[in-house]
Amino acid sequence: MENKTTSRRASFKRLGMGLAAIFGIGTASRAMEGGSKPKKEVVGDIVMDQDIPLFSGGVKHGNTLYIAGKGAHVEPFEIKAHTEIVLQELEKELKKHGSSMEKVLKVNVYLADLADYKGMNEVFRGRFGPNPPVRTTVATYGGVPGNSLVEMDCIAALD
Repeated sequence: MENKTTSRRASFKRLGMGLAAIFGIGTASRAMEGGSKPKKEVVGDIVMDQDIPLFSGGVKHGNTLYIAGKGAHVEPFEIKAHTEIVLQELEKELKKHGSSMEKVLKVNVYLADLADYKGMNEVFRGRFGPNPPVRTTVATYGGVPGNSLVEMDCIAALD
């Protein structure tokens, strides 16, 4: 039974590829893009570790912008204040590179303590417009680096 299913699947795949070749779907999409594939472009600072690149603060690839984690490494150590600072830093980076809070597609939130979830949400709520991004929130084991109570990174669309 498995061979029959595999054979049928392979036949459909060959048929689909043949139709795409006949109608020039692959060629047309490459022509509309100008014939070149999107390339990775580092747009943020490169963080070094012992004179070796460790990570980039921001990267553009095609029409997508990736912003590295932002934290609030200041006193007071209060979740609402830290969340406000982090969201302001994300917004500043997004605007600097041609995007906005409304164009954010995904946000990862890292909390030093899950007990801060409610306070973080109070500040987070509504910051990304009427169509918020998808979000993952986790509490980190051992805290967020640099004594921030919260860190966030995001992926956003570019026009």
